[in-house]
Amino acid sequence: MVHHITISLCMIVKDEENVIGRCLSSIKDVVDEIIIVDTGSSDNTIDMCKNFTDKIYNFKWIDDFSAARNFSFSKATGDYILWLDADDVILPDDIKKFKILKKSLDTSIDSITMKYNVGFDEYGNITLSYRRNRLVKHSKNFKWIGFVHEYLEVYGNVINSDVSVTHKKIDFKPKRNIEIYENKLKERVNFSLRDILYYANELYDHNRFKEALKYYTRFLNSKQGWSEDNIRVCNKICDYFESINQEYKARSYIFKSFEYDSPRAEGCCRLGFSFLKENKLYQSIFWYETASKLEKPQNSLGFFNDSYWTWLPHLQLCVCYDKLGKHEIAYKHNEIAAKFIPKDKRILFNKKYFSGIGIS
Repeated sequence: MVHHITISLCMIVKDEENVIGRCLSSIKDVVDEIIIVDTGSSDNTIDMCKNFTDKIYNFKWIDDFSAARNFSFSKATGDYILWLDADDVILPDDIKKFKILKKSLDTSIDSITMKYNVGFDEYGNITLSYRRNRLVKHSKNFKWIGFVHEYLEVYGNVINSDVSVTHKKIDFKPKRNIEIYENKLKERVNFSLRDILYYANELYDHNRFKEALKYYTRFLNSKQGWSEDNIRVCNKICDYFESINQEYKARSYIFKSFEYDSPRAEGCCRLGFSFLKENKLYQSIFWYETASKLEKPQNSLGFFNDSYWTWLPHLQLCVCYDKLGKHEIAYKHNEIAAKFIPKDKRILFNKKYFSGIGIS
């Protein structure tokens, strides 16, 4: 007899009246119970949640996201626990996949990852996604770790699913995280390697680049960071040096990122662009060609920008070959890029340009 699993959705919320209805409406038909932990809302969040569940708890906010999430997990009664943020939704196609997953899930599985789509271009194409442990076995009692940018520590039998969660941010709370970090520093809390990384990210996002660089360097020098994080840090430092026109230093960090894993399309395209700016067209072509031939790692938990793995290297190769007077090859690359973003104004401009010189 097939045992259909039960799923508890556990969420922590505060002042989410603009998004919570959208989130809960999207998932209500898949989960068996909804647990809401409110950390101090002053708007209509709780009233809106009452339309979906009566399992609503208050939790005194103590500058610690993991404490709140662990409290929400402690209230679950289902076989598996799903967690979402209030500004996440699960789109109809993914709900269908989720229902299939729920029916067929082998209960020896301890955790299921789902893709988290967090960045989109103006055409709705996904530009940034990564995997997160999203559905976990209740009896394993997995715990959240970290007061900000918390993560769920899982082990055992983990599988990757084809279900995606879509992030649809409306309200941005820019200062909240950095203030938590600064308070912890004042309290002389010892930062874990992960805290060092995420504090550096917050500093970077607040344009405090010199301080961010100091923490990023500490992170890389520890030689204990996860390879995916090391690669992202190298990309961030590269961005900074590019922004102050220190091209050589920027490039050195892309080459450094290759120490942590085989070259990624993101790094190859950055090198291509760096050489293109100096009009070193053959070096530029080498790196863009390399990017265009790479296979995107399918089951990695790392962060990927899909444009670098699809249309972007081809659009740039079109520019490089055109500058060299190799218009036929340039045209071909524009056509390949057009398969991914057919209505993009750059693609359309190039098509017009090529037809003007008699190539189509």
